[in-house]
Amino acid sequence: VVGDVLIAAGTVAYLGPFDSVYREEITNEWRTTCPLKFTPGCDITSVLGNPVVIADWNIQGLPSDAFSVQNGIIVEKDSRWPLCIDPQGQANKWIKNMEEKSNIKVVKASDSTTIIQRTLEGAVQLGNPVLIENCAQSLDPTLDPILSNAYFKDSSGALQIKIGDSIISYNEDFKFFLTTVLPNPHYPPEVAVKVSLLNFTITRLGLEEQLLVVLVEQERPEVAAKKATLIIQGAENNRQL
Repeated sequence: VVGDVLIAAGTVAYLGPFDSVYREEITNEWRTTCPLKFTPGCDITSVLGNPVVIADWNIQGLPSDAFSVQNGIIVEKDSRWPLCIDPQGQANKWIKNMEEKSNIKVVKASDSTTIIQRTLEGAVQLGNPVLIENCAQSLDPTLDPILSNAYFKDSSGALQIKIGDSIISYNEDFKFFLTTVLPNPHYPPEVAVKVSLLNFTITRLGLEEQLLVVLVEQERPEVAAKKATLIIQGAENNRQL
């Protein structure tokens, strides 16, 4: 179990920016050199993935291939806010659908600093998610307190954060997402260490897996429905255990 967790934690911490082939190569190397006992073939999905949650993500627009599912798990588990490399817009669509019920606020990186700051101030206080689209290779300095999770407690014990010149209350339900359509961005180290860089670029293997899922849903809907039922039953059985 310890070895499984080590491999999964390493994936969350280090492998987000890389494509599926390189992730698999590194994971195999870790399995070869890991001095701890681990389950053969273990990966981030088998260790940290919840099948019912993953099924919900797929309904909300996250592609069903293994690479995209890994990205979804990293978004959920990493303590840093995600910056998604998303040339095809799949992550953008998924995030909007996933957080729609939470009244997500969407702004563009090209918007004025005033608009971004006001949007952040309102969302941070109310606990609404914020998505900043079309990020360039540099980020607005206004985002630094958010990216650094620089909140603190005041004398009454309430969480506060300083955005610009304003000190506002910090709602722990707040979530923050960034996406860029640049296919191969180069972020400076001071940005890269503050965010969880995630590569959502579609690969040929990922596209094949996505097309296979669509084909099964269209040609054999009863098989797709049975799979969904088994996922729910398996999660319920695990909960009872």
